[in-house]
Amino acid sequence: MANIASAIKRARQNDKVSAQNHAKKNEMRTAIKRYEQAVSEGADNAQELLVHANKLIDQAASKNLIHANKAARDKSRLAKKANA
Repeated sequence: MANIASAIKRARQNDKVSAQNHAKKNEMRTAIKRYEQAVSEGADNAQELLVHANKLIDQAASKNLIHANKAARDKSRLAKKANA
């Protein structure tokens, strides 16, 4: 455990940011799963879910939570499912 005040604060900040990043990635994954499930069931709101999932993927990529190439790959795969 850190003894210096600035190190204690930095550890506290790291915990907070790490939790936020984890939550954002989980939210993105959940949106992708919801879209894939909607497509497989033939739901009416699949297009809305695709837009939402793409938005969350872009946000995660812009915050460097995922690599830009992974974001492009994920979005491409989701679009392929929409057109299939």
